[in-house]
Amino acid sequence: MSNIPADLKYAKSHEWVRVQGDLATVGISDHAQHELTDVVFVELPAKGRQVKAGDACAVVESVKTASDVYSPVSGEVVETNGAVVANPALVNSAPYGEGWFFRVRLSNPGELAGLLDAPAYKALIGAA
Repeated sequence: MSNIPADLKYAKSHEWVRVQGDLATVGISDHAQHELTDVVFVELPAKGRQVKAGDACAVVESVKTASDVYSPVSGEVVETNGAVVANPALVNSAPYGEGWFFRVRLSNPGELAGLLDAPAYKALIGAA
């Protein structure tokens, strides 16, 4: 669980964001997938959906529980990861890579300042 990429931003609700230009890729952290255990189902937001930071917009189900996934940023969903719907285990095996959930075209890039950097996220989950 020490794999917390330094180039990402993190929400206190355990989502991560990777920003490239005005696009933000969103997924759940390694810590979150570890807590969920084996992910068996993922429901993603519809392309074109407008999301606000903090909105529940996706669902992840594991053998233990179902959890909402919150958008850490506001904007329009421009892409979803069909591979993770077809193979939910990607969330467990590659949470920061192939296991991403959706991409948002940022409508308020200033919201990124309210997210945690890697050291702050490590402190939040007790990994520091």
